[in-house]
Amino acid sequence: MATSGKGTRALDGRVAIITGAGRGLGREYALLFAAEGAKVVVNDLGGAIDGSGDDRTPAQQVVDEIAAMGGEAVVNADNVADWEGGKRLVDSAIEAFGDVHVLVNNAGILRDRSLVNMSEAEWDDVIEVHLKGHFVPTRWAAAHWREQHKAGETVRASVINTSSTSGLLGNPGQTNYGAAKAGIAAFTQICAMELAKYGVRSNAIAPAARTRLTEATPGLSDVVRAPDEPDRFDVWDPANVAPLVAYLAKEDCAVSGKVFFAQGGKVQLFQPWTLTTAIEQNDRWTIAELEIEMQKLVGG
Repeated sequence: MATSGKGTRALDGRVAIITGAGRGLGREYALLFAAEGAKVVVNDLGGAIDGSGDDRTPAQQVVDEIAAMGGEAVVNADNVADWEGGKRLVDSAIEAFGDVHVLVNNAGILRDRSLVNMSEAEWDDVIEVHLKGHFVPTRWAAAHWREQHKAGETVRASVINTSSTSGLLGNPGQTNYGAAKAGIAAFTQICAMELAKYGVRSNAIAPAARTRLTEATPGLSDVVRAPDEPDRFDVWDPANVAPLVAYLAKEDCAVSGKVFFAQGGKVQLFQPWTLTTAIEQNDRWTIAELEIEMQKLVGG
């Protein structure tokens, strides 16, 4: 497993909570964090990609792998979208390791459906797991860090959220997932604004990697397959994304309020919604005037 390659490990002394860490991206984050010296809370319900089911085995397997490499980790199986479950998740890190410095919000599900066929439950479940599932653990972790700050302690904490190109760029068949992921990007930026005074940074990534979710995404199942040639760089390997997450988790990292795309060996900064060309006059527009002048904004 690749680490920082330096004499001191990048995350020595850090305590990290990683949600959805039983498989895929979360598992790779947990393993790299542990290899870099972090103590890890491996949170996972062990459900299927649609959120159904409950299997604690994947999370325990990750903890066992970390223990085998000489690291420290514990399992947590709380639902990240549950108010009391989110508190227990944060408390579990404090109880096991004395503190929490990093929260990686990674847990998610898919309920893909075209808009006109989507059920209320398919919308609600995805919004709950992704958007509320980011809010709840972050809220409880932020409350902990605020209390530390008020007590005069120096806080150097980091929240790393998981957005997606499905929300930032759009993808048909994923109005629920995309809306949640776009909301997470906005949530990330506002958290950075609000929590900076407590010593907390907030960033998000939009990863492109081979996971159960991407393998089930329309049009991606064939694209994300591992290369047939053993020596060819596997750009879809989820382990490729882990170093960026670890970098953002470092105590001395100064980056905050940013959203990054990450795939293979590429890290790319997203530009947030930005006001561009304007039309303006010193009076209320008429519909007829807008019919002419709007062409300056949208063309056509």
